[in-house]
Amino acid sequence: MSAFKVHSDFKPAGGQPEAIRQVVSRLRDGVSDQVLLGVTGSGKTFSVAHAIAEVDRPALILAHNKILAAQLYGEFRELFPDNSVHYFVSYYDYYQPEAYIPQSNTYIEKDVAINDHIDKLRHDATTALFERRDIVVVASVSAIYGIGAPQDYYGMMSFIEKGAQADRDDFVSRLAGIQYERSGDAPARGTFRVRGDVVDVVPSHGDDEVVRVEFFGDTVESISAVSRETGAVLRRMDKAAFYPASHYVAPREKLLAAIDGIKDELEGRAGHFERRGMIERKDRLSERTSRDIEFLETMGFCPGIENYSRHLSGREEGEPPFTLLDYFPDDFVCVIDESHQTIPQIRGMHAGDRSRKETLVEHGFRLPSAIDNRPLNFDEFKNRVGQTLYVSATPAAYEMNVSRGAVAEQIIRPTGLADPAVEVRPARGQVDDLLGEIRIANGRGERVLVSTLTKKMAEDLTDCYREAGVKVRYMHSEIETLERVRIINDLRSGEFEVLVGINLLREGLDIPEVALFAVLDADREGYLRSETALIQMFGRAARNTNGRVIMYGDKITPSMDAAMKETERRREIQVRYNKENGITPSAVKKNLRGAMGLVCEADYPAVEGEDDAQSVAPEKIPSKIKTLTAEMKKSADGLEFEKAAHLKKRIKTLKEMEAQYIADMKK
Repeated sequence: MSAFKVHSDFKPAGGQPEAIRQVVSRLRDGVSDQVLLGVTGSGKTFSVAHAIAEVDRPALILAHNKILAAQLYGEFRELFPDNSVHYFVSYYDYYQPEAYIPQSNTYIEKDVAINDHIDKLRHDATTALFERRDIVVVASVSAIYGIGAPQDYYGMMSFIEKGAQADRDDFVSRLAGIQYERSGDAPARGTFRVRGDVVDVVPSHGDDEVVRVEFFGDTVESISAVSRETGAVLRRMDKAAFYPASHYVAPREKLLAAIDGIKDELEGRAGHFERRGMIERKDRLSERTSRDIEFLETMGFCPGIENYSRHLSGREEGEPPFTLLDYFPDDFVCVIDESHQTIPQIRGMHAGDRSRKETLVEHGFRLPSAIDNRPLNFDEFKNRVGQTLYVSATPAAYEMNVSRGAVAEQIIRPTGLADPAVEVRPARGQVDDLLGEIRIANGRGERVLVSTLTKKMAEDLTDCYREAGVKVRYMHSEIETLERVRIINDLRSGEFEVLVGINLLREGLDIPEVALFAVLDADREGYLRSETALIQMFGRAARNTNGRVIMYGDKITPSMDAAMKETERRREIQVRYNKENGITPSAVKKNLRGAMGLVCEADYPAVEGEDDAQSVAPEKIPSKIKTLTAEMKKSADGLEFEKAAHLKKRIKTLKEMEAQYIADMKK
C-alpha cells in the first residue's frame, strides 16, 4: 500500500487518467526519460501527484524560478497533507556575488541577505530525506548548486537518548562541533542555552519548539519539547537527534586535513604569483586565505566557507560537488516542471558561474579550488537524476529526443475547454481592426491580451487605444516583477480591460477572463514568434469558453503554420471527446483570491507610508524600525519573501536617516 495519499475533492478526469496510467507504467518499466505533454489548464500537477502516489517513491520537483516553485510547493502540500512535502530554494532574499572587473579594477564584495526561514526549510528538507520515503521536495535550480557531503551531514548528527550515560559538557561540545552557537538569551534556530544541568536546543530544521535536555550527574534524566513562546512542556521524548546547523560541516579529522590542503594550495598559488612578479596578487591572496584558515582552525567555520568545499569534502580537482540530489535515495523520481524553460536554465548555470570565479582566481581573490564550488554541469546533472519526467505544454526538442517517443499527452481538460480557434488576418490595418475586436470583447465583459514586438510599439499602441477610450495598460521588461503582478490582478478585477506586452508567455499566467489573444506582426520569425512561443500564447486564451486568437501577418511563417497545426490537432481531439461524452465546456472559475490573487496580495505589499519615509519624525525612527523588522520576520515566516525584501529596503532607508540624524546632532 502506498505511503502517499492524494487528498482532493476531484477525481482524475478528461485526459488525466490515461496520462497517469502511461506515466506510472513507464516508471515501473524503468523508462529513463518521458514527457508529460499537458495543455494549459489540464491539471498537470494533479496528474503528477497521482503518479507519485501510485509508484510510491520519493520525488524531486524542479522549477525554473522561486515563484513557480512556491506555487508548486503550495499545491503539493494541499494534495499531500499527510506526507512530507518540502521547499528547497536559494536562501538569499538578496544576493550580490563576489566579483572582480579588471577593466575598471573594481572588486565587488559578496553581499547577501539570508532568509533564515528558507534556510530552515532547506534543513527541514535534507533531514527529512534521511528519515522518510513519502517525501516530495519542490526545488528551484539551486538544487544543482554545491552543499556539504550528505555522509558528513548525517554522520555528524548528535543523537541523545533518555536514560543514557552522557556528560552535559560533552553534549554541549558536540553541539558546538556541528556549528550550533551558544546563546545567553532565548535560543534561536541553530543555537543552544545552558542553565545548570539543563540544555535548551533549537534544531537547525525547526524553530517552533525548543528541545530541553535535562541531566542528573552523567545521566540524561529527561528530554522534552518545549514551546518557544510560553515555555510550557508540549510533550515528553525518549530521544532526540540534532542535525548540523550548516550544510558545510566536516568531522574534525576531515577539517584538519582540509586546512592542510588549503595551506598547501595557498603555498603553491602564492609561489605562482611570485615567480611572475605579481606581488600584489600574492599578498592579497595570502592575506585573505590566511584569515580564513585562522577562522577554520579556531571556530571550524569561516565566512565564504563554501569556497573551500572541495577540500572539506575531500574531492579531487574538477570532481562534481555534492548537491541536494545526493541526499535522495537512488530510486527517486525527478519531475522537471516547465521543462522547456528549466532545462536551458540548468544547462547555462555552470558556464556563467565558472567565468566569474576564474576572474577572481586569476587576480588573487580566491584559490583555484574555489572554482569547484559550483553548480553541476548538465552531464553531471543527468547522471544523478535517474528516471525523469519532463512536464510542459510545449516540450522542446531536447525533451522529445531524449524521451524517444515516450510521451503521455494530456490534451483533454477536465473542464471540457478546447484550445482556442486561431485565425490569421492581414498586418495592414491591424491596429484599427484589433480596436474593433477589443470593443466587441469588452462589450461582453471579456479581457484581451495583445503581444507586440517592441517596447516602443507597446507604449504607442497603449497610448493610441487609451485615446480611443479603451481601458488599457502595457507591460514590458523594465516594469518590476511586483508591479507586473499588480497589473495582472487589476486586469482580472476589471480595473482595465486590455493588456499590451512584449513577452506575455509567463508560465502560470492564469487569467480565465481573457477571451482574445492578439499577436501583432506574427509573421516576424524569431524567438518571440517561434512555434513554442506562439503555442504558449494561444494557451493564454484557453481558459475561457469564448477563447480565440488572432494573428496579424502578411504571410504564414513555418512557426505560425506549425503552431496552428498543433493547436488544431489538439482542438479536434478535445471537441470530439466532448461530443462523444456529452460534455459542455465550462469556464475556469477562479476567485480573485485564488493562486494569482494570493500572489498579488502576498508579493505586492501595501506598506503604510512606504513612499514617504522622509515624513517619519527622527524621534520615531527607532520604534518604526522595530515595527517594520517584526513585520519583515513575519512575512518571511509566511513565505512572503518579496514583501520581506521590500520591508528590508525600507528599514535600510530608515537606518540611514537615523545615522544621518545622529551625525547632525554631533556637529
